[in-house]
Amino acid sequence: MSHNKVLRTPPEYPESELPAHVCKLQRPVALHKATQLAFLRFDKANLDEAQRFWTDFGLITVSRTQDMLVMRGTGSAPAVLMARKAKVPRYVGAAFTVPPDTDFDRLRRESGAQPLAANAVPGGARGVSLLDPDGNEVWLITDWGVVDPLPLRQPKHHHMNALGQSVRVNATVRTDIEPAAVGRLGHVVLQTTDFHTMADWYMRHLGLIPSDVQYLDDGAPFLTFFRLDLGDTPADHHTVVIAGGLEACYEHSAWEVTDMDALGQGQQVLRANGHEHMWGIGRHLLGSQLFDYWRDGDGLAFEHYTDGDLFTADREPHYGPFTTSALWAWGHDVPSSMFPAKTPAMLWRVVKLLRSGRVTLKRLMQMGKVVDTPARPWL
Repeated sequence: MSHNKVLRTPPEYPESELPAHVCKLQRPVALHKATQLAFLRFDKANLDEAQRFWTDFGLITVSRTQDMLVMRGTGSAPAVLMARKAKVPRYVGAAFTVPPDTDFDRLRRESGAQPLAANAVPGGARGVSLLDPDGNEVWLITDWGVVDPLPLRQPKHHHMNALGQSVRVNATVRTDIEPAAVGRLGHVVLQTTDFHTMADWYMRHLGLIPSDVQYLDDGAPFLTFFRLDLGDTPADHHTVVIAGGLEACYEHSAWEVTDMDALGQGQQVLRANGHEHMWGIGRHLLGSQLFDYWRDGDGLAFEHYTDGDLFTADREPHYGPFTTSALWAWGHDVPSSMFPAKTPAMLWRVVKLLRSGRVTLKRLMQMGKVVDTPARPWL
């Protein structure tokens, strides 16, 4: 006699109702509160190939020289991405807008901030550049210019028929096969070997609020989805994600598109033009976004998303165990490429981390248990 499998989503707990063994993520006093993730910066060895991928991905070229590429979305931000020509391709860092009264002098004294050149920011701005604990550049800018938004088709989900609710009658759904026009930059995910130091730094320098905290078996926070503190104004479930891991690196960035049809048609364009598909279409559990992941020619991951959660500042942080099943609600299983490959180089990295004391054998075993446990055993 066969029995149906019991299917459950991972548990989650409000911060006020944490299990006894779970440690609360301590929040430092914020120096100020960032108001927007403005743009990301990359180094690229081949700007032509980078521009081709990002154009197929749905970004729009603002300016291009032999050494610099600036791209925008359809929104009012003058730029959402900057890339400079360099020998080694890499993620350089992120820019965030901050209030006009931000004390840049204090940041220079206490955090080693350096003033930005007058022409450093597309659209014009004043601000400073800092280095986070892993060496990523973080620009804090204010008085940033705006541009006129570009035309964007209306989303189709308003006309979606559902069981018992028929809003589309004598009409069809037709969307063009075209790149999924990116409206704005949504979030960036960073992996680190020192979770608590990185999380503390970003909360202190950006005023971030934890939306969802994931912990290992010992109850220690290991991955956190952070949102901006915009008070009563709804903010994305996460703008910065800090994830513990075996190396310090850029994990991926996410870019908002109009609707589910944009995800689907954008996928066709990217597939047809020979780009590497990574994961999707599916729906995340934490943040609830519909997603589709791609890799550029250098192997860096970029996510299209739509329909994400929005929280005001008073929403209590939630906690749950760090599991692969917490990454998604439905769709294809989490691909192995989302996790470190078990190569000799990775083994040597682990040895160095153990020798330096940045990771313990117990913590390493807890991390390995999560990675080696299938998110959906029935798939």
